[in-house]
Amino acid sequence: MNKATALPADAPKPTASPPKAKQEGGSLYEKRRKIHIRAVTGLFNNLRWWMVLFTQLLFYGLPWADWNGRQAVLFHLVERKFYLFGMVLWPQDVIYLAVLLIISAYGLFLVTAVAGRVFCGYACPQTVYTEIFMWIERKIEGERPARIKLDQAPWSARKARLRATKFALWGAVALWTGFTFVGFFSPIREMAGSLVPWNLGPWETFWLFFYAGFTLLMAGFMREQVCKYMCPYARFQSVMFDSNTMIVTYDAERGEPRGSRPKGADAKARGLGSCVDCNICVQVCPTGIDIRQGLQYECIGCAACIDGCDEVMDKVGQPRGLIRYSTENAMRDYLSRRDMFAHVLRPRILLYTGILVLIVAAAAWSMATRLTLRVDVMRDRATLAREVEDGAIENVYALQIMNTDEQPHRFRLAVTGLPGAVIAGDELVNVPASAVEKLTVAVRVPEADRGTHAIAFEIQDIDTPATRVVEKTTFLMP
Repeated sequence: MNKATALPADAPKPTASPPKAKQEGGSLYEKRRKIHIRAVTGLFNNLRWWMVLFTQLLFYGLPWADWNGRQAVLFHLVERKFYLFGMVLWPQDVIYLAVLLIISAYGLFLVTAVAGRVFCGYACPQTVYTEIFMWIERKIEGERPARIKLDQAPWSARKARLRATKFALWGAVALWTGFTFVGFFSPIREMAGSLVPWNLGPWETFWLFFYAGFTLLMAGFMREQVCKYMCPYARFQSVMFDSNTMIVTYDAERGEPRGSRPKGADAKARGLGSCVDCNICVQVCPTGIDIRQGLQYECIGCAACIDGCDEVMDKVGQPRGLIRYSTENAMRDYLSRRDMFAHVLRPRILLYTGILVLIVAAAAWSMATRLTLRVDVMRDRATLAREVEDGAIENVYALQIMNTDEQPHRFRLAVTGLPGAVIAGDELVNVPASAVEKLTVAVRVPEADRGTHAIAFEIQDIDTPATRVVEKTTFLMP
């Protein structure tokens, strides 16, 4: 028998050579493992379903709500008007869309800095529709063990019937979702009346099936792949986190070393922590991660693992909170809940809140004080100036008067800037509700110096004199 050669004490230990990379047939992407999510009950699961109910009541219900005899919320692309309850926005009001996006972004930053990805876990459309589709799947195919068994079973009449039923219900939800989505941009009652004879327009038909198809694809098949690989928010969320951000956290000091034990056994006497290594936290996770490995970018903050772990702790007679919402500082410094929440209100949060409040206040003031009257004035280029009776000089202008109110208004026209300047014709204009009136106006001046003179049109609401617009232009005297 040969003896191994002894190595000096200070000699480097031999290491195994790493396996050679596969040169052919390799893949740059991890093969997807289908996640069979286990049903869970608890506080946070109830909160998620309340958010599903709230968001879907808004989404499916708003297009059918009436306001002043019209659809309450309608982004009418054909008429180029946005109806938001009692407000009518025109293409010129695109600034309000920019402000809305800024408010949404700051709101998301604030929520993320305080409580991590709770938006993803409770209100994101991908999460909401995935929850709906998974609920349908559980009702048709059964709970997690039954679904795993069905996936592994060969095709049979029963399996085909269950899958066909599930896909049919998924398709119905997706089509109704696509129809509702298009109903925000085209009058939904007119669309509903066109469904039976199928008289929908080409773009309405395209977007109905396009949005329905993406809903079915994302919520029915891709699911966690969207959160893990497609959503950019998962990639840059870390820049908004700090040590005082509340996140879903596993208490490793209390839980380790993990291991199974008989019910009622003394974990400390066996040298074990509170974690019984049941893997329920992994089975209920919609992205399939193990929260016990620490914070991961795939975690959407839904807290399903908290509900699942609390159920197990109740069964084994351990206190809840092995997995809980906490912060890095609270875990490290053993802070109480009160101290943890006190640290949440930090300068960064106050700054985000202050900026958000200022933007919302400024936007609200701007919308509350905006005029319902807008005027555009353009000189008629075909007739720059002409001489009329009594030797007066006349210039012709094209006026566009926009009434953004939902009530008809009467306006009085006047012209200032040149002595003796008058409007040749009717000085009163009636503009219907939420309409644009285009008219040709002739301005006459008896005499003036040659050249170009500055004048201004004054348009005033007869019923509300405070509503008044002045538009400057020029008068050409040949």
